[in-house]
Amino acid sequence: MAPIMISPCVSRLRLWLLLLVSGMLATSGMLASGANAADDAHPLESADTTSPRATLTSFLESMYDASDLGMRARARPEPKQMARLNRILGCLDLSQLPPALRMSLAKEAAVCLKEVLDRIELPAEDDRPNADEVVERELTKWTIPHTEISIVKVSEGPREGEFLMSAETVERATEFYEMVKHRDYIGRATTTPGLYDEFVATPGWMISRDWIPEWSSARWFGQAIWQWAGLALTLLVALALMLTIYLVGRRQASRLRSNLSRYLVTMLFPITAMLVPFGAQYFVIDQLQIYGDPIVTISFVLHLIFLFALIVFVISIGNRLAELIIATPWIQPAGLDAQLVRLTCRMLSIVGTVAVVLEGGRQLEIPLTTLLAGVSVSGLALALAAQDSLKNVLGSMMIMLDKPFKVGERIATKGFDGVVEDIGLRSTKIRLLTGHQVSIPNEEMARAEIENIGRRPHIRRAATIELPSELSSAKIKRALEILRTLLVDHEGMVEEFPPRVFLRDVNKGSIGIFMIYWYHPPDYWDFLAFSERVTLQMSEQFEAEGIPFAAPALTVHMQSDVET
Repeated sequence: MAPIMISPCVSRLRLWLLLLVSGMLATSGMLASGANAADDAHPLESADTTSPRATLTSFLESMYDASDLGMRARARPEPKQMARLNRILGCLDLSQLPPALRMSLAKEAAVCLKEVLDRIELPAEDDRPNADEVVERELTKWTIPHTEISIVKVSEGPREGEFLMSAETVERATEFYEMVKHRDYIGRATTTPGLYDEFVATPGWMISRDWIPEWSSARWFGQAIWQWAGLALTLLVALALMLTIYLVGRRQASRLRSNLSRYLVTMLFPITAMLVPFGAQYFVIDQLQIYGDPIVTISFVLHLIFLFALIVFVISIGNRLAELIIATPWIQPAGLDAQLVRLTCRMLSIVGTVAVVLEGGRQLEIPLTTLLAGVSVSGLALALAAQDSLKNVLGSMMIMLDKPFKVGERIATKGFDGVVEDIGLRSTKIRLLTGHQVSIPNEEMARAEIENIGRRPHIRRAATIELPSELSSAKIKRALEILRTLLVDHEGMVEEFPPRVFLRDVNKGSIGIFMIYWYHPPDYWDFLAFSERVTLQMSEQFEAEGIPFAAPALTVHMQSDVET
């Protein structure tokens, strides 16, 4: 039996679930129908393990009492039956068995050891060391003559000082059975012929013997045909059930994402999926009664499936934690802070996933160096294959930290001008003023020069009015007065940015008057309407004063704006 180490927390959860589903571990068939008076009078009395003689005698007698039902789970267990099981297993050192499989492997080991002891010569009871001889000889280990079956004194832990069948003996029990199963039974009062065959071929209380055809009881690779068929069906049903749970859960999560309370409730789907491997393991062990090497392999596979379900659970927690934080009043759902929260939670989910893989692999006794090497190689391969995606993710982080723009702001970059609609992990989506949408990779956006029009405090109009060069000085002065009067305390003006009108250029064919003003707030359409009124009033007053325009009459520059 190759050991599989499983996390203590996971093991306790597994055992708790198995107890819950099976009703205190379906071991009822193990016990005899006619319990003796000692069982009823002292249900909590443990096996006598004060010496090798007491341990061996307790084990043989307890196994004999339980053998009439073959240690099978044909009915739901009763308290007195559980007490008898505890006495049997109390004779064994189970410290080296994996916690998640300890009960099933211990029962198999007990049956195998009983089969072995029924087929070999045992020393007379007086030749087995008792408690007085243990003290007198300072005995810590006794081996049954001509065997490797040892009873040793526990040196530490809660069972210190007791004599138990050694952990090595328990681990090699099936090996010992294979070595002696061809031998005949030795007639003793406690002999239980055919115990192992009954143990491995009798279904649990959920499966009726009437459902099993006679031909399917034939053994194939150590198990009955009906057991192999039930195993295949159980694994297929478990796989189909998990896939169904994940597909339905994913669909419901997408549909209910906008409703936070219901979105959080969808966590029940990954939690339910995590329970499926537990149920499958219980059914395989306690109902199909699969034992030996197959159960070790199956348990390994189911544990891997559980780790996969746990990874999905960790990722689901990260997604819902992000939405829970974003739902707080101080975070704008469409803003960069929300995107940063989502990205941070996803990164934490990845860290949690790596931790689950490393810890799960360690508990499966996969060397840590192998795990680290595998993670490193996989990470390198993933990084090389997805380096562009990683660049975009890093670009997203730079954008979210630097915040050069946010959703809803108008920007101009890389020849595009429009309103930011979404900032994702891979790209930023911009709705152009033409109505088209463009997606720019975040790796490029992080390096690009971005003009954030949405954050301008004002719109500036800078214009040069060209007048004929032969115009008199009096009319030039009058033109300056008209413009300055039009712009005094104009609409949209603030004190920090008063308008400016100056005579600037004197050219060969024209005289230029430079006019500049700033419009607050930066509403583009209100700015155009105001500029239109200024231009019309200027033209009307110039015409009334007989001031003509030179050609070209007007040159206008409006900063940070593109007319469409």
